[in-house]
Amino acid sequence: MADRPEFVVAPTESPAPEADRLKVLEDPGFGVHFTDHMAVVDHTTADGWHNGRVVQYAPIALDPAACVLHYAQEIFEGMKAYRHADGSIWTFRPEKNAARLQRSARRLAMPEVPEEIFLEAIRQLAQIDQAWVPEAAEGSETSLYLRPFQIGTEAFLGVRPSQASQFYVIASPSGPYFPSGVKPVDIWVSRNYHRAGFGGTGFAKCGGNYAASLAAQVEAGEHGCAQVLFLDDREEKWVEELGGMNLFFVFSDGSIVTPPTSGTILEGVTRMSLVELGRDAGHEVTERPISLDEVTTGIADGTITEVFACGTAAVITPVGSFRTEEDTWTVGGEGRSEDLDESYPVTMTLRRTLTDIQYGRAEDTKGWMHRLV
Repeated sequence: MADRPEFVVAPTESPAPEADRLKVLEDPGFGVHFTDHMAVVDHTTADGWHNGRVVQYAPIALDPAACVLHYAQEIFEGMKAYRHADGSIWTFRPEKNAARLQRSARRLAMPEVPEEIFLEAIRQLAQIDQAWVPEAAEGSETSLYLRPFQIGTEAFLGVRPSQASQFYVIASPSGPYFPSGVKPVDIWVSRNYHRAGFGGTGFAKCGGNYAASLAAQVEAGEHGCAQVLFLDDREEKWVEELGGMNLFFVFSDGSIVTPPTSGTILEGVTRMSLVELGRDAGHEVTERPISLDEVTTGIADGTITEVFACGTAAVITPVGSFRTEEDTWTVGGEGRSEDLDESYPVTMTLRRTLTDIQYGRAEDTKGWMHRLV
């Protein structure tokens, strides 16, 4: 059994023309352009992980009866590669993503990708496609978004785990997640849908969780909101998370609260990092249940002064308001300053602290950064 497969690198004979690549890097958008290559590793019950390779980015050939198409054995991760001022390329806490992919695999009854394979696949792809990593311009937040994912590929019809899988890494040069940039976003409070339930897959990063959130996201868009807030499925009163981000609440005494990862909430790498950075900055950061009533009352009476969402893609985004059919609660009041540093001082300070570490503008005293190239 090959637990540490050697990666065979087969460079594409038809890479994107330099002019086309440079044009993409000028305005990459988010998740719409892809690099020239992808990393792939196979798994079977008999042979374990084997046949690691880096090949041309191309469509995946699947049997129509492939397990992933019928029983949704699919998990993924989201990461970024950052170009530092000296031209080197780094990623942020990749071992945490590797561990989360393993947790997701256990929940979906899939084979676990060893950390060394996970890290080597990312390194190999970053090495061959390093020209796709945007330059680290002053104040820029462009990056190479990395998408490791794993699918069940065995062809059969029957409810059981697939005995064949593939692990991939693809990459996409990306700009800000929200096209408008860093601005307060409005949040729709979902009353009709739940993202996850007790005993389900809420803590796993699997496509089914995101598919389950899309109808609510459409509903949010119909009400002029950029994101949707999900409540718990039992009492429908406890704040959980957004469709793709975790939430933090800043109180007037400087304390910060975020809902606990109790099995229905994704354990975000950005989230766990901000808990630590918040404490380093002198804030009392508590992971505890927080009800929608506490949130709306706190916003109304000024007890809650800031709210922000976080995730790999969006980094940290201030929340402007929460909305339902009946009410709107505006964070900071209607007279909130347009200056984010003034209206969201804790949010923006934490945002700068995190991104300065990621882009190499501040010393990485925690050893969070992992060099790829």
